[in-house]
Amino acid sequence: MKAAVCHEVGSDLVIEEISLQPPTAGQVAVKIDACAICHSDISYIEGAWGGHLPAVYGHEAAGTVSAVGSGVTEYASGDSVIVTLIKSCGTCPTCSSGYQVNCEQGTDRMKSSPISLADGTVAEHGLDTGAFAEMAVVDQSQVVKIPDDIPKDVASLLACGVITGLGAVVNTAGVRAGKSVVVIGAGGVGLNAIQGAVLVGASKIIVLDLEPEKLKGALEFGATDVINAADKDVARQVRKLTGGRGADFVFITVGAISVFETATRLLAPRGEMIMVGMPPSGAKASYEPVILSALSQSIKGSLMGDTVLKRDIPWLIEQYRQGRLKLDELITNRYSLDQINEAIADTKAGKSRRNVIVF
Repeated sequence: MKAAVCHEVGSDLVIEEISLQPPTAGQVAVKIDACAICHSDISYIEGAWGGHLPAVYGHEAAGTVSAVGSGVTEYASGDSVIVTLIKSCGTCPTCSSGYQVNCEQGTDRMKSSPISLADGTVAEHGLDTGAFAEMAVVDQSQVVKIPDDIPKDVASLLACGVITGLGAVVNTAGVRAGKSVVVIGAGGVGLNAIQGAVLVGASKIIVLDLEPEKLKGALEFGATDVINAADKDVARQVRKLTGGRGADFVFITVGAISVFETATRLLAPRGEMIMVGMPPSGAKASYEPVILSALSQSIKGSLMGDTVLKRDIPWLIEQYRQGRLKLDELITNRYSLDQINEAIADTKAGKSRRNVIVF
């Protein structure tokens, strides 16, 4: 079977034949129908977060179950599913508390990898998923059933981009109706944070970005106001739009350290800054703690929108069917696996909402 393999940091992926071990106990094999390009994949390809090479990345996918390992009872061949990187044991303290995205049971992505190259070299199981391939083998906790009538390219977006942005608003921050929200970054994740704010009834949804075209898109997805992030008076504009207070919540969906250092200036008293975007490992931001303390403000991280797959995915699909969640509009381009480097280059250029590899 074919896969896009990363052999060198920062280099193009190579389309080549790989071997995939059949699913073992608790695992599921999925024929991949669509896999979206996520910036997290690109960060790994560029060496920002470590890992081993060669590797097969890709983690925002949808497909059809082709085989199951022993002990798997919820899934069977022919089931339509999305495939995510959310791998959970279900029993550790964080999983037991409902935070499966922070499962404490780690994985050695080399020792446990089901992927090997033609010469027998083991390839890293990128993000425990390896979905830039015609087939993937993952833990059963990483998949969730979807209706057969939901297009797989659309469904793949639910595996990461949608739940990361929307979940940060709904799950991590628990934004309530009437609260004011600032979203920094109007890319794929940012647009979904906007959608989350719309769904919960935020009174103000203010979006910052450097690209006028992205700000226009933000309005289409429900932003009430947009500000060019290059303006020198951004904080003043935010305060003006929020009755002089600042925002109750600020969501950072980009990875630029400069944004992490200045976003607290946009907060109202008791406001919360939610860190969704992920800078490279080792990058550091600084704050003036006395201000945060004096105003009772807080900073919180959000991984994968604190999503609980079996709870959240059915709800999101229902929102999509009711026309309250835009998914089709998130897809900018569709590519074949052979065009994956073109898709990655376009994603890095920052002009696309989401590019999807369709098998």
